[in-house]
Amino acid sequence: MATTAVAHPVDEIPPVRQLAAFGLQHVLAMYAGAVAVPLIVGGAMRLSPADLAYLITADLLVCGIATLIQCVGFRWFGVRLPVMQGCTFAAVSPMVLIGTTDGGLPAIYGSVIVAGLAIMLLAPVFGRLLRFFPPLVTGTVILIIGVSLLPVAGNWAAGGAGSKDFGAPRNLALAGFVLAVVLGVQRFAPVFLSRIAVLVGIAAGLAVAVPLGFTDFGGVADAGWVGISTPFHFGAPEFRASAIASMLVVALVSMTETTGDLIAVGELTGRRAEPRTLADGLRADGLSTVLGGVFNTFPYTAYAQNVGLVGMTRVRSRWVVAAAGGILVLLGLLPKLGAVVAAIPAPVLGGAGMVMFGTVAASGLRTLSRVDFRGNGNLTVVAVSVAIGMLPVGVPTLYAKFPDWFQTVMNSGISAGCLSAIVLNLLFNHLPGRASSAADRDTAGVAEPGGLPVGRGEDAVEQPREKAL
Repeated sequence: MATTAVAHPVDEIPPVRQLAAFGLQHVLAMYAGAVAVPLIVGGAMRLSPADLAYLITADLLVCGIATLIQCVGFRWFGVRLPVMQGCTFAAVSPMVLIGTTDGGLPAIYGSVIVAGLAIMLLAPVFGRLLRFFPPLVTGTVILIIGVSLLPVAGNWAAGGAGSKDFGAPRNLALAGFVLAVVLGVQRFAPVFLSRIAVLVGIAAGLAVAVPLGFTDFGGVADAGWVGISTPFHFGAPEFRASAIASMLVVALVSMTETTGDLIAVGELTGRRAEPRTLADGLRADGLSTVLGGVFNTFPYTAYAQNVGLVGMTRVRSRWVVAAAGGILVLLGLLPKLGAVVAAIPAPVLGGAGMVMFGTVAASGLRTLSRVDFRGNGNLTVVAVSVAIGMLPVGVPTLYAKFPDWFQTVMNSGISAGCLSAIVLNLLFNHLPGRASSAADRDTAGVAEPGGLPVGRGEDAVEQPREKAL
């Protein structure tokens, strides 16, 4: 009798009711970050309120399309893991500089299109770099991703950066209430509710926030019912060498961050990224970035906050995140729905964010638990990489006097820490220089040709080691 193959949890399709709830939870987790980039860039360029609204709806639409490409996938495109896509913050400073000089939005979009094409061309190269990401490096990168996101949650909990009542006790109290609800639901509620603990916490926080005057739904009435982003709404793209050069640096940073996020999701879901799937995921990033330049928005990358949500809820289905992509498409086509979501106060998101972002950091520690730190330099690799990754988070103006291209790379704690971990792992575990270097290299976990790191924990499998790089 033939046996029925059991689908991997990543490929399972939950019931429609659960798809909608889990998908909405992912949307709420990333919405504030998704709309922040067009708000910052448009605000710096002093665009009209109508143009700002257009940028936001265009961004949400392409966010949804990009997420669908990444989760559902088609030949050569899409990692087919539960990965949410959104505008990368690495591009904010270069885009503001391009937009506020003499280039404007057309020059931004020209450079974005070129950057997207470059990402697609470079994707196979990055895919082959997976062997440089053993557990020592991946655990460090995942830890840095989580810790670097915690200040975002802190700003939300305090009321949102720049808000008039930033740090007010009532803001922190609301965030604390949401945090308590999330923890209570996750600990005591039935399994289904525990998996949507973040959504329940946000709903409870909103129920408290509305009567206490934390939010205003006045913008919902002003928003239109239907809005469609048309290609090149702000004019034909302009291709300027200086703008393209700065955006190509952003593309490399974005690819590094996406690589870390895809590896993190692979670890959490039990379907580790391989060179081919990593290349497919990066190509999807490039295609989404090209679409962003055509449909009046910006470069796209994987969103780390949703990586934390996958780890916290233990819902590993990529179709859940695909449902979230469908919701984003609706929000992009129906501005009134987008205005409802935008009305959620920042402290509510902050309370939920502390759990999600902390989960990412804890996942990094779990990966590092498979690494042997005895009698080698692995502890130094982690210590220095985390320090370098946290410097721009703790001191945002640290590199202010450096060239723009250097700031673009190093102001992203994720990319700075990732590069540091890769270089230090090569220095301590692969370069000759002492008799015990081969043994030390084993304790770091060397990636096999298929791209799967070989750990040294209880579940490690003894396999032949590669030669030194």
